[in-house]
Amino acid sequence: MLRSCAARLRPLLVAHGRPGGARLTSTFSFEEVTQKDHALPKPSWSKDLRLLFDQFMKKCEDGSWERLPSYSRHSVQRFQNFTKAFFSGSIPVKEEQISQAKFFPRSFEDGLGFEYAMFWSKDEKRIVCLFQGGLYLQGIPGFLHGGALVTLIDTTLGMHAMLAGGAVMTANLSINFKRPMPLCSVGVINTQLDKIEGRKLFVSCNIQSVDEKTVYTEGTGLFIKLEPGKTLV
Repeated sequence: MLRSCAARLRPLLVAHGRPGGARLTSTFSFEEVTQKDHALPKPSWSKDLRLLFDQFMKKCEDGSWERLPSYSRHSVQRFQNFTKAFFSGSIPVKEEQISQAKFFPRSFEDGLGFEYAMFWSKDEKRIVCLFQGGLYLQGIPGFLHGGALVTLIDTTLGMHAMLAGGAVMTANLSINFKRPMPLCSVGVINTQLDKIEGRKLFVSCNIQSVDEKTVYTEGTGLFIKLEPGKTLV
């Protein structure tokens, strides 16, 4: 089944930290916000997810890999910086609403939604996302909803595009569902940057089982690098 999501470009406001504390652009700053890092082990994590996490944390010790922190909210300052850079007219959301808003993949209670951690290898130029789909992500009985997998693909591919090109927005996603993925099971997303054409970044990935014997989903994405001063609306 092929699902193309190209109805319209949508901004990718990724609620993740950048390796080394770097900035997306000179105007889209990433000031530190005191809040919980959700990309760390929780009691709701399964043994398989915790084992994979520990293996990748071991790889981080020599600097070849780096864990990407992940938060549930954007700071008001970050919102102001983004709107100043990419909106010239009226702002679509009020600042007081931003303080209450949550990043969608991090809006569920622990164990019920998306549990994931991303690792970035600058040398290999790829991201590995380790994840576990919770009980509130069910599609057909006993299996993860396809839209939940698309959400993680968009989030992971978007992070890769952001690390490669700065602030980006999703232009197109093409998803090929190979096999249904059991609810609450652990999966691994591997990404790669296929090519860059001007402001266009083409990124692809697959979702595999922990033992790498099963491919559940394959996806490709086109992301557009944002340019400060060129308004989105």
